[in-house]
Amino acid sequence: MFHSVNVFTGETLYRRPAQDYAEFERQLADLKMRGRAFAQLGVTERAARLRRFAGRLEAEKERFAEMVCEEVGRCLHECRAEIGKSIELIRYYARLAPELLAHKTIATQASLSQVRFEPLGVVFAVMPWNYPVWQVLRFAVPAVCAGNACAVKPAPSVARVSQALFDLVSDGIPLAGAWLDEADTFKAIKDTDAMAFTGSTHTGRILAAHAGANLKKTVLELGGSNAFIVMPDADLERAAAEARYSRFRDAGQSCNAAKRIIVTEAAADRFIPLFLAECAKLKMGDPKHPDTTLAPLHREDLRNRVHGQVEDAVSNGAVCLAGGKVPQGPGWFYPATVLDRVNPACRVWHEEVFGPAALILRAANEEHAIALANDSPFGLGACIYTADTERAWRFAEKIQAGSVFINRHTSSDLRLPFGGVKDSGYGRELSEFGLYEFVNVKTYWQK
Repeated sequence: MFHSVNVFTGETLYRRPAQDYAEFERQLADLKMRGRAFAQLGVTERAARLRRFAGRLEAEKERFAEMVCEEVGRCLHECRAEIGKSIELIRYYARLAPELLAHKTIATQASLSQVRFEPLGVVFAVMPWNYPVWQVLRFAVPAVCAGNACAVKPAPSVARVSQALFDLVSDGIPLAGAWLDEADTFKAIKDTDAMAFTGSTHTGRILAAHAGANLKKTVLELGGSNAFIVMPDADLERAAAEARYSRFRDAGQSCNAAKRIIVTEAAADRFIPLFLAECAKLKMGDPKHPDTTLAPLHREDLRNRVHGQVEDAVSNGAVCLAGGKVPQGPGWFYPATVLDRVNPACRVWHEEVFGPAALILRAANEEHAIALANDSPFGLGACIYTADTERAWRFAEKIQAGSVFINRHTSSDLRLPFGGVKDSGYGRELSEFGLYEFVNVKTYWQK
């Protein structure tokens, strides 16, 4: 059952059953025909239709932001930012796709040899709940630009906004919902041509194994436990403010957030009070209220998991400096929580914390800070705060992650590839590299 509720009030917003697989097969056959027709339009016309889609989404920006706010629970201003970035994404690819997908003539002994970028067919995607518009479009827009069709299985708890997004697409763009239960998801992977997945590492392993058994191309954007490294010479006030923003925005429910704050001992006693003062500024409340800066978590089980991780850490020697208590009242709120003295005996040392709890790891020196950053199964992103940027670049080369930011918290930029290594997955989204993930890079040779 796909079932959306207002996270703050508990009101049911939308319900629909999973579709029968025979119905999906009929839908898939239609989507394949639409995809072939769309691909034959050529990249210039495909881009023009996507620009019109961006215009329709822009006209509905406030309605979509409110739907995301109600169904996900994030602060309304954060949801507006998601829709705005999604519109920018569509226009970015519509502008660049004709150039990036142009045939490339290569000089060889042939009279003519080329590389062309041709679509794979139908890309099946399993998407998460935390950014229900951005995550779908982040994979789908470049895939569609390249001439693919996209069938998207949305997270069950954001069904209303997902359906609204599919309804808004129109204009012959082959992007449609796949309202499947878990068992039929495996059939869909087999019956389509490639797979994109954003979600937990556990689920990613299961889906990737099935896709691999059927030799389907996959891109996986999985969990993260990003290191936020504070060197002794850093601007500590700025670092504290950005650590608070990165860790607690979207109620801490972002794979790319700063989760492990690694502070050298030489800076710890100065940095930690500044960070705690920043955390104290956060205010829980109605996510639609402009004064709210810490929204509720998306579901009760997610709050229970975060609280269980916090209790486990404390029982294994970590010190809770702030938060750590489940509040009373409506909404699945959890306070801004800061755990100091986190050690390898704590579950959070190895697990992702998907909620508003920050971990402080103390490093003996700068080299130890880099070692701690790498002592994680995840490798999505990291950041380094220091006055010595030349040295920071040398440290950045040692970090096992898909991106490293210097004197800025981790984020995604349309112009740069996004993705990770290790348990954070493989493949890239965004930039030209994301555009090439779901194409057949095809060689042509003429004597």
